Amino acid sequence: MVYYKEFFQEWAAHQVLRRPSMKQSEPAFYRRLEQALDVHREKGALIILKPRWDDSVIDFTSSDFLSLSRSGRIRNAFMEELGSLGDDWRLSASGSRTQYGNYDYLRQVEDEIAAFHNAETAWVCHSGFFANISVLEAVALPGDAIVWDELSHASTVVGLRVSVAAHKLSFQHNNPDALRDVLTRLKTDDPAFARGDRSVLICVESVYSMEGDICPLREMVAVAKEVFPTGNAQFIIDEAHSNGIIGPDGAGLVQMLGLENEIAIRVHMCSKALASTGGVILCNKTVRATLAHFSRCLTYSGAPSVPMVASIRAAYQLLSSGQTAKEQGQLQANVRYFFQALLEHPDWEEALDEGLLSVPLAEEWEERSVHSHVIPIKVRPSHEAHLFGHLLIANINAYPISYPTVPKGTALIRLVFHAHNTREDIDYLLNTIGAWAIEMLVIERGESKNTVPAAQRQFLALQANGWK
Repeated sequence: MVYYKEFFQEWAAHQVLRRPSMKQSEPAFYRRLEQALDVHREKGALIILKPRWDDSVIDFTSSDFLSLSRSGRIRNAFMEELGSLGDDWRLSASGSRTQYGNYDYLRQVEDEIAAFHNAETAWVCHSGFFANISVLEAVALPGDAIVWDELSHASTVVGLRVSVAAHKLSFQHNNPDALRDVLTRLKTDDPAFARGDRSVLICVESVYSMEGDICPLREMVAVAKEVFPTGNAQFIIDEAHSNGIIGPDGAGLVQMLGLENEIAIRVHMCSKALASTGGVILCNKTVRATLAHFSRCLTYSGAPSVPMVASIRAAYQLLSSGQTAKEQGQLQANVRYFFQALLEHPDWEEALDEGLLSVPLAEEWEERSVHSHVIPIKVRPSHEAHLFGHLLIANINAYPISYPTVPKGTALIRLVFHAHNTREDIDYLLNTIGAWAIEMLVIERGESKNTVPAAQRQFLALQANGWK
C-alpha cells in the first residue's frame, strides 16, 4: 500500500465514534474517556500515532534537519563512540543523579558540551521537553514572576503549571516593546521587583517551532537590563531549533550573537538536528545546584544511560569538529532557493495576491543573514487539511497545524527543510502547492463543477471503496 493510502486508512479508523457502541456494562471510567475523545473524533481531529514513512516520501516534516540520521552518519559515530568505551560499562545508570546515577562518563560529556557552548556547566536530561519543565519547576522561587512569549512551546506551558511563581504573564510574540510593558507593570505593581528582592524569568525561543521566526534576543536583553538594572530579570531560552543549525559550528543563537554571559539558562535539544536523543541545560553552578535541589523532574528520575550519553557525545563531536558544516550550508541554500523560486512562481503569485495563502518569512528574506529551516505556509482554517491531503497524494509529507497548537482562527502547513532536500524536491513542492492553490481559487470563484478539492474527493472515494 502506498503511504498516503496507509495514512488515510489509519487516520479514518481512529475517527470513528466509540462511545455509542460501548455497552453500559463497561466501566464508566473508559466510557467517560471515550466520550471525551469522541468530541474530537466528531470533528475529524483526533490526534493519532502516525505510521512512519520511508525515504521514497519527500520529507518536509521530520526533525532530521542535517540528515545525520537518514545518512547513517550519527549511527556510525555512535557505534564508534560505544566501541571506544570498551566492555567495562553498564547499560543502566541504576539511579538518579542525586544517588548512584552521577557517573564519570556522564559528567565528562557534560563538561565537553559546556565547553562547546561557552557555558559554565551543562546538565544532560532525557528530553528537551523534560528540561524546560524541570527548569521552570526549580528556578522560580515563591513570589517570583515568569514572563513568556505568547507562542512559547507546549513544554513551557506545562512548566508554568508546576512552577511556584506568583506571577505568570505572557507578552506579544517577538515584540521587545510588549516585553517592556509587562516588565514595567511588574516593577510598578510590586516594589519587591524594583528592589531586586524578587526575580523575573523571561522565556523565549531562539527559533519558534511553528512561526519559524528568530527571536530578537539582543533587543530583548537590552530591555530587561534597562527595566531591571539590578540583574533580577534573567532569560531562559529554548534553543531546540537553533542547535546544530545556526551559530558557530551550529552552537545556537546565543553564541551567534555573543550573548553567553547575558543568558542565565539555555536549553538545547539533541533529538532534532543532532539526530540523537535527550536535552541539555546550560547554566552556571548556582543554577545547577538549584536544579539538583528543587527539580523533582530531574532528581526523582533515573539518570541518562550510557548509550544515550554516547549518542549525544557522538553528535557533538560531529558539530565541534566541523563535520556538519556542509549540511548546515546546504540547509541555508535550500531555504534561500525556496524563497527565490516561490516569489517567481506565477501560481504562488496569484495565490498570495488573492490572500489564499501567505508566507510571512518570504518577506524581505534577502535582508536576513541566516534563515530558519521552519517555514509556515499560512492558510485559512480547514484549508490546512485539504492542502495536507493534496501534498500527501503527491508523495510529499508536510504536516497541517491548527488550533490549539497555533492561535485560534489560524492554520498552516509547516514546512521543515533539511540538508537532504534537493532543488528538484523544492521545485516539485512549489508546483504541487501552486496547483492546489489554483484549484482552490477556481472553486471559490464558482468556476468549477466541484465544490471540494480533488484530494478530498479521492479520500472519500478510497474510503467508500474499502481503501483499495
